[in-house]
Amino acid sequence: MLMPAMIEKLGTAVDGLRLAIDRIALHCSGTFNADPEETRVPAPIDLYYWPTPKGFKISIALEEMGLPYEVKWIDIGRGDQFDPAFLEIAPNNRMPAIVDPEGPDGQPISIFESGAILQYLARKTGKFYGQTERERVEIEQWLFWQMAGVGPMAGQAHHFLNYAPVSIDYAKERYTNEVNRLYGILNRRLADRDFVAGFYSIADMAIWPWAWGWERQNQDIAEFPHMKAWLDRMWERPAVKVGRRLGEEKRRDLATDKEAQAILFGQRAR
Repeated sequence: MLMPAMIEKLGTAVDGLRLAIDRIALHCSGTFNADPEETRVPAPIDLYYWPTPKGFKISIALEEMGLPYEVKWIDIGRGDQFDPAFLEIAPNNRMPAIVDPEGPDGQPISIFESGAILQYLARKTGKFYGQTERERVEIEQWLFWQMAGVGPMAGQAHHFLNYAPVSIDYAKERYTNEVNRLYGILNRRLADRDFVAGFYSIADMAIWPWAWGWERQNQDIAEFPHMKAWLDRMWERPAVKVGRRLGEEKRRDLATDKEAQAILFGQRAR
């Protein structure tokens, strides 16, 4: 008879194998090209990451763009984000962050803030950022809509609905309603198009990880049929699956992890 600990280890191993198979299928298709200039693999980007909606944005983007990367785990529930070496890269002591050894002019560059990282990676690869200035403006306004609205509001909803030590009805209602308003906007936007900018872009990669968590934000997905179809459409993309599953086995139940709560929710200026 398998003990619970053995079952958990087996599940972790299966998850890791599934992720590896998904990545092989995603990146090893296509025809062989013998031209060394065209087949040169760029130096891997260092991804400072933990499996959260903010982190998923970048893991999905890296997978979609076919860029090699190495994960540097930043366990935010244990305080890794306060390590002085990490603060040199991300002075806001938040992940995700990246270091690209082949940045502008071939020199290394570090970048923090997920929106800035998405824009940088899109410019670097020429992918998922439109072909004209009009298309880029369309993408950017929805990208910043996520950065200024969906992310902060959904994050507050997560906190007061799932993690706050004291139940505050006003806060729960306030953020649940605001997330509902935002998803109403997204639903209307998607009524006549497959993706928020009309074509798949970094804006979709930014919004999806937060919208995917609608249940924990106390939302009824039946209110948003176009958003639901978009969520499903996104999940059909192999790179989204791989990016979303990265580090899934490392996630802990923050609702019961008092040590992590003290670190994450008790921060002041240092």
